[in-house]
Amino acid sequence: MTTRLNGIIRAFESGKPAFTCFAKSDKQSAIDLQDSPYDGLVVEMEHNPFDMNALGDFLQYLLNRKQIFKAETLAPAVTPIVRIPANGGEMDQWQAKQALDRGVYGIITPHVKTVEQAYNAVAACRYARPKNAPLYEPKGVRGDGPATAARYWGLSQAEYYERADVWPLAPQGELLVGLMIESEEAIENLDDMLANVPGIGFCLIGEGDLSQELGYARQYEHPEVLGAMAKIVETCKKHNVVVGNPHTNAKNVERLISEGYGFLMSAPQRSYGVIGQAREMAGY
Repeated sequence: MTTRLNGIIRAFESGKPAFTCFAKSDKQSAIDLQDSPYDGLVVEMEHNPFDMNALGDFLQYLLNRKQIFKAETLAPAVTPIVRIPANGGEMDQWQAKQALDRGVYGIITPHVKTVEQAYNAVAACRYARPKNAPLYEPKGVRGDGPATAARYWGLSQAEYYERADVWPLAPQGELLVGLMIESEEAIENLDDMLANVPGIGFCLIGEGDLSQELGYARQYEHPEVLGAMAKIVETCKKHNVVVGNPHTNAKNVERLISEGYGFLMSAPQRSYGVIGQAREMAGY
């Protein structure tokens, strides 16, 4: 069996939650997180600079030679994905393309609200395929330039083409498409998005923006906010799509796991800490 490169997908396939954090695209953050207990990390480029040179350096410093020597894969132990700056409605496919071409294993698109925007987010992460090929839709629009990414993954370009597709649409795919659901409009349209757009790997609730829109800014435990979040969780469960929470901590982690969240983000930690305890709770 082919070794799974993407540690977040590995957790999903095992039926366990994936533990992640946001990270800045600087050298020290990469060094600090390369042997952390996370399954993956999200390089935050929505509110931080969209700097491809910095991302390239970050990815290199995330590699741990000792881990690579012991493992069966050249992939980093902590899987890097990127949150791009452009909102779903901006349809800026080039941002996903540039980040993927550096070698990241997935893209999170903020503020996705409609079926069209969700389709675009998935299409931006796929190469074009012949019309008679299986899994044609969503039609890929990612431009061809695999050399750097293939080298980072430790694959030939032919092998990269085979595996650089979106999971779970392509079972062998190593790329994750994450949609941020952070508005009432997005919640209203989420059922249609998940029913009509294959290839969505997970939905991440944007509690900050959602709570702002509901009138309870950053009151994440307010009943109105929790109620809106529960609707997202329910819809994702209906379609068997992983749902994520970006503000996991010692106080809420047990509740989030019990409610079925599968993509849990905490503040960055090098040590075992809350995430290690949560992994034990989840049966790792």
